[in-house]
Amino acid sequence: MINALGAVASLVKPVAMQVLLAYERLESGVAYNPLSDEVARDPYVVYRRLRDRDPIHRMRLVDAWVLTRYEHADAVLRDHKRFSAEDRRFHDVGLTTMLDIDPPDHTRLRALVSRAFTPRSVSRWHGRVQEIADRLLDAVAGQDRFDLIAALGYPLPVTVIAEMLGVPAEDMDRFEGWSNDIALIVEPILTPVQVEGVRRATEELFAYFETIVEARQREPRDDIVSALLAAEEEGEKLSREELLSTMLLILVAGNETTRNLIGNGMLALLRHPDQLQCLRDAPDLLEPAVDELLRYDSPVQLDGRVVREDLEIDGKRLREGQKVIALLGAANRDPAAFANPDALDISRTEKSHLSFGRGIHYCLGASLALLEARVAFRGLLDRFASIRLAAEPRYRDGIVLRGVESLWIEVEQRDRPA
Repeated sequence: MINALGAVASLVKPVAMQVLLAYERLESGVAYNPLSDEVARDPYVVYRRLRDRDPIHRMRLVDAWVLTRYEHADAVLRDHKRFSAEDRRFHDVGLTTMLDIDPPDHTRLRALVSRAFTPRSVSRWHGRVQEIADRLLDAVAGQDRFDLIAALGYPLPVTVIAEMLGVPAEDMDRFEGWSNDIALIVEPILTPVQVEGVRRATEELFAYFETIVEARQREPRDDIVSALLAAEEEGEKLSREELLSTMLLILVAGNETTRNLIGNGMLALLRHPDQLQCLRDAPDLLEPAVDELLRYDSPVQLDGRVVREDLEIDGKRLREGQKVIALLGAANRDPAAFANPDALDISRTEKSHLSFGRGIHYCLGASLALLEARVAFRGLLDRFASIRLAAEPRYRDGIVLRGVESLWIEVEQRDRPA
């Protein structure tokens, strides 16, 4: 009987999904199923269909409004008074970070943490980021084939973030599992097993961070944790839960997004060899190139908010309490904002992409992510005379975070001066 019930339960959800998608298609002429194979292969084809047929779309699978045009996504993310970050999560795992709160608490928390991530503060890390990248690339010297994610895309950002937090080097390998599990919290559709995995990983990481906090209370160092503890002691009312959740956010966000940026970006260049060669020929294009790679295949595909009051956007009525999802990946390919948006053009100079968000929740670690990506791409181009795709990569499961599981490349070493 138990097996029979389980079989029936496994069929109910797919059947219910098909009913909802059929209703959605009948209602608007188009349906959005982020779990489909089509979206996994190339979400931008689906985004284009949504943007053309129903740019402010009622998604029935999670009952939310989906925005695909640049102007709408940009406006919603900037307007924290009418679109709240609170209660936007689709799962309750007992974790709240500054991404999920509004002013005044958000203002207070961000002011404390942002001191470590200003462009000036981050610039002081350039030498250390370069040292870490050089060491990682030295480790694959002489190899003509390797996985870029395992060799550089994952270890570079996680090592930098761990050092900023003051985490011992020998403990950094433990973070990959925690980070992968906790990062799922941003996904709107999870299984009960995945939700439980997020809870378990959060509890384990909090317990680990408690030991770091206690050590810094006894003996402060020049790291983010000590700085946040000092601010707490100065009466800025940073609770222990806020401290731990902020440390968790810094670790997970700083790891996941930059790993995806390096992987997605290099994949895009390998699939557009003319742009890769252009970057080799004109190294001064590195800065706009990284911005274009962020636009072209964003590491974060969407961001959500909750409507604070009844309002209207281009004739669509949004009600208080409804969820709104800004599809960043779609907005970044909007032809109203970018000429020939599906083309990769590292010399592009149009308006800025939305990959780091907008408004008060603009990515805190944007400057650090840009620094790490520039160092990574520069290191790869300097070391290898040629880089080719060795195997077709598979994207990791996920709707919000987009990145490849691995990126196997074949390289030819460049002769380096003795």
